[in-house]
Amino acid sequence: MKVLITGSNGLLGQKLVDYCLEHNVLFVPTSKGENRNSRCPEHLYVQMDITNEEEVHQVIQEHRPTHVIHTAAMTNVDACEDHPDPCKEINVQSVDYLVDACEKLSVHFQLLSTDFVFDGTQGNYKENDERNPLSEYARSKYAAEDIVTQKSSNWSIVRTIIVYGNGEKLSKSNIIAWAKSALEKGGPLTIVDDQFRAPTWAEDLASGCMAIVQRNEKGIYHLSGPETMSIYDLVIRIAVHFGYDTSEVSRISSETLNQAAKRPPKTGFDLTRSRTKLGYAPHTLEETLDILYSDAPVTS
Repeated sequence: MKVLITGSNGLLGQKLVDYCLEHNVLFVPTSKGENRNSRCPEHLYVQMDITNEEEVHQVIQEHRPTHVIHTAAMTNVDACEDHPDPCKEINVQSVDYLVDACEKLSVHFQLLSTDFVFDGTQGNYKENDERNPLSEYARSKYAAEDIVTQKSSNWSIVRTIIVYGNGEKLSKSNIIAWAKSALEKGGPLTIVDDQFRAPTWAEDLASGCMAIVQRNEKGIYHLSGPETMSIYDLVIRIAVHFGYDTSEVSRISSETLNQAAKRPPKTGFDLTRSRTKLGYAPHTLEETLDILYSDAPVTS
């Protein structure tokens, strides 16, 4: 087994690198630009622009992976809404290039997708539930999924929800880190209470992605945290866990934010398939907070 990782500088990419190093899995870490992860061996790192078709084919041809895990994407939902062309180029066209390159060498292709392919009218989604994307970002992932299912003969799709954790020199923060920092500083906080998600610890997600390739599984898998909660409840739970004052945390409606992109009100996943087929056992929010902000060892 030899796993090529796109987006190895990102949060999930860094956790996949850690997993491969810890479990002695051969891997090829790739990202656009220089390696920003000090734990990633420099001699293994390969610069690859996923929007450059020739480069994609060249790297996969040269390194001959058995599996590609495609984590690289444009994930800022409002930026995708305001800039649909680069969104399509990064999230859709790149998948077409990668799938073509993988097909030539019979490489397993795994796409990271999102709960946003659903419209959020019911929540607790199963893998085969009907998709109905509401935003440019969601539509780009919907289109990428279709490319994979229609053009690849050896594939998996991992849908996930709000990924969080610690990483090195990341290009963006995540909601857990932001909330803890804001609560620590004190002062008024207004948090939406009408969007419900199942936040996902990056280590759990990486383990689930690797379980798919190591077990030679195919198809669609939902990998998220075990609990669906409102964003407001998420922030309150973080505050309570660390003993921060909650008196200045107030609820607001999503409508008051005037966000460019429409969000699904309630997602969350039914994890039965992943638990049964992969042995996926995600940590609770409080368990991960203890690990993230202490020297506590990671336990399976």
